[in-house]
Amino acid sequence: MVLIGFVGFLDPSKESAKQAIKALKEHGVETVVLTGDSEGVALNVCKKVGITISHSMTGKQVESVTDEQLKEEIKTCHLFSKLSPLQKQRIVRLYQENGNTVGYMGDGINDSPSLKQADVGISVDTAVDIAKESADIILLEKDLNVLEQGVINGRETFTNVLKYIKMAASGNFGNMISVIIASLFLPFLPLLPIHILIQNLLNDFAQIGMPFDHVDSDYIKNPKTWNTTSITKFMLAFGAISSVLDILCFVILWYVLKFDTVEQATLFQTGWFAFGVISQTLIIHMIRTDKIPFVKSKPSKYLVISTFAVTVAALIISFTSIARIFDLAKLPLMYLPWLFVLLIVYAIIIQVFKKIYIKLNKDWL
Repeated sequence: MVLIGFVGFLDPSKESAKQAIKALKEHGVETVVLTGDSEGVALNVCKKVGITISHSMTGKQVESVTDEQLKEEIKTCHLFSKLSPLQKQRIVRLYQENGNTVGYMGDGINDSPSLKQADVGISVDTAVDIAKESADIILLEKDLNVLEQGVINGRETFTNVLKYIKMAASGNFGNMISVIIASLFLPFLPLLPIHILIQNLLNDFAQIGMPFDHVDSDYIKNPKTWNTTSITKFMLAFGAISSVLDILCFVILWYVLKFDTVEQATLFQTGWFAFGVISQTLIIHMIRTDKIPFVKSKPSKYLVISTFAVTVAALIISFTSIARIFDLAKLPLMYLPWLFVLLIVYAIIIQVFKKIYIKLNKDWL
C-alpha cells in the first residue's frame, strides 16, 4: 500500500463568533464551552474565538466528582470536553443551582437534553429535528451577533415590565389606602365605582407606550433577576407617598375650595379624579428611570404621546361639560392652579425620595 495523503474534516467556527462572545461578555454574559470533542480540538477553537481558558475539565473528571465539588469547579472552568449528553445536562443544571440563568446553544442530537434543561434553549434552522424541537429559540440568521441583540431586547422588555409592575402596584396600593382614609372622614364616597373604572381605563391607555419605552444603558449593561422583595418595598414606599399627596388633595378640596357638603360631593370626586389620573400619568415618567426624567433620561415618543393624550383627556373631562357623562361635575378653573401645584410638589417629593430609596436599597428597577 502506498500512502497518498490524509483526509481531514474541518468544522470552523463562524466568523461572527469572536465578536459575539466579546459583545456578550461586555453585557455580563459568560461563555462556557460544553463539547463532546477532545480537549485539544476544544482548546484550539476557544483560542480562535477569544475564550480565555485557564482551567478545563474532561468528561472523565466530571464523572469523578460530586455535584457539590462540581459546583465549585464550574465557577472558574469555562471549557468541558469529551462530555456525554447527560454530563452536559448535569453541568447546565448545576449552573442553574448556583443561581445562574443559563442559555444553551446546540444543534445536535447530543445537545437535546441540555437544550431542555436550560432556561433558554437556542438552536439554528439547520440543526437536527430533535434539537430544534427541544429549543425555545431558533436562529434564522447566520450571524451570531443576533444573540447580543436578543440579550439587549430581553433586558429592555424585562425592565419595562418592572416599570409597569412597580408603578401599578404602588399606585393601586396608595389609592386603596387613600380611599380607606377618605371613607373614614368624609360624609360621602371619595369616588364612585364608575369613576374608578374610568380612571383605571385612562391610566391603562397612558401606559400603552411603556412597552416601547427607552431603557437607560445602566439597566442593559448588567443582567437583572426577578425580585419580589424589591417590588414589595417599592410598593409600600411609593404607595405611601401617593397617599400623602392624595390626602393633601383632599385638604385643598375640602378646606380651600369648600367642597365640604354632600351636595358638593360630585365636585370633590371630580377634583380627586383629575388629580388621580394626571398624577398616575406623571408618575410613569418619574418611575421609568432613576435619573431626572426628560433631562438625563428621555422617554420614547410613544410613551410621551400616550401620557400627554391621557392628561389632556383628563383635563377635558374634568373642566368641561363632558364630565356629566361620567357622573362627574365641571370643575371651576380656580382648581387648576392648585392641581398644578400638587403635581409639582408630587414630582419634587418623588425625585428627592428616589435618591434616598436608591441609597438605602442599592437599586431602583
